[in-house]
Amino acid sequence: MSDGYLSQVQQQRMQQVLAPQLRQSLEFLQVPLLELRALIRKELDQNPTLEEKIDDHDRIEVEPGQSGNTSEKGDDELDFRQEYEKLAHLDDEWREYFQQAGPVQHRSADSDARRQFFLDSLTREATLQEHLVSQLGYADLPPEDRQLASMLIGSINDDGYLNVTLGELSETTGVEMARLERLLRAVQAMDPVGVGARDLRECLLLQLDRLGLRESLAAAIVDGHLDDLGRRRHAEIAKAMGRRVEDVQRAARMIATLEPRPGRAFAAEDAAYVVPEVAIQKVEDRYVVVLNNDRLPRIRISRQYRRLMEDPATPKETRDYVRDKIRAGAFILRSIDQRQQTIFNIATEIVRVQREFLDHGVSHLRPLTMADVAGRLGIHETTVSRAIAGKYMQTPMGLFEMKYFFTPGYTRTDGQEVSNKTIKDAIDQLIAEEDPGAPLSDQALMRTLKERGLSVARRTIAKYRDELRILPSHLRRRG
Repeated sequence: MSDGYLSQVQQQRMQQVLAPQLRQSLEFLQVPLLELRALIRKELDQNPTLEEKIDDHDRIEVEPGQSGNTSEKGDDELDFRQEYEKLAHLDDEWREYFQQAGPVQHRSADSDARRQFFLDSLTREATLQEHLVSQLGYADLPPEDRQLASMLIGSINDDGYLNVTLGELSETTGVEMARLERLLRAVQAMDPVGVGARDLRECLLLQLDRLGLRESLAAAIVDGHLDDLGRRRHAEIAKAMGRRVEDVQRAARMIATLEPRPGRAFAAEDAAYVVPEVAIQKVEDRYVVVLNNDRLPRIRISRQYRRLMEDPATPKETRDYVRDKIRAGAFILRSIDQRQQTIFNIATEIVRVQREFLDHGVSHLRPLTMADVAGRLGIHETTVSRAIAGKYMQTPMGLFEMKYFFTPGYTRTDGQEVSNKTIKDAIDQLIAEEDPGAPLSDQALMRTLKERGLSVARRTIAKYRDELRILPSHLRRRG
């Protein structure tokens, strides 16, 4: 048996890797508009040869070099000069990008002061924990108990439930359980009603107790038959309690008015800011795609560094550095241009296919796949996927995520193709209009859709109903 040992072995193998520039280009394509703006700002900070364009008339102007030191330039220098001179036409190639962006608005000192005053004046809604702590001042508790009560409040989650056990708190703090129980009852007496409960049962009982219904049938059902109540087993509950089914149903309707999440009113929802990449505008009888370039900084290659390259006194190390930065900047410009053009082409194809949706709404949404768009535009399917990721489109029917328009579909009996979103919309509408006392089963939904020319399997209807977060028919029955 030989002893183990370490050794170095040299091998040659071929492996595909993404070049840094290609990785950067894919990143520009995939990020939404606001993130792209941040990336461009970052490049402006890191690349000194890039500058933001302020005036529309201040265009890139590149003239033949006048340096008398041409003999000292190598072939690489001449190739670079030819590449650099092509940047003179970059504005023309980016005509839509530059023309759609309006002039930069310069704010006065007074307007900046008013804007800052407005921002400083914005208020923030109190969190659930802050709301509870503010009520401690009115509680008849000694200072040391207020500190413990504040600790209990800090252990209440955003839904209003205590997310640790009193046993755990007793072990970590060394406070006896009886004292913690007493302080928890003081917290549970605060607003909102039901806060500080340890489970749904206790939460509902706290609310019924506050309503003076602690000895009611509703409280007895919550206390002993909550699982059956959730499954709407009213007959089983009535039999177990020796009560009439009608009484149990009446109590169930009352319980349904209680709040299962007492902290809901204080839930802080971060505002999601969405900026559409493209807008669809109707001009006479056709729809036009307009890129939203106003949000992007308008950048260009600085002329200052072009003069530095032409100066014969510039050291070779500086020239090499500037050359690399200019090439990197030119690649960024082309990447942004390619990104905008790709999104424009995809949006144009969506408008071509979804013309009836733009006229009449979701019921006329047609099936469309990324492979269809990729084949028509001559690009890869993954390029389409990256280009629409997190991007939004402003349409006459409202603001939609671009991937909303990519759905498989069905063929109606009359041969017309419809999107699966149309099927979901029809299911949602049928259930919204059903009789609450006799809700439609999946089988009944299948028959109704078939009468409308939509042949959809029952299991597919069940899947779509789950995606719409609609309960089965036996759980929707009321009365």
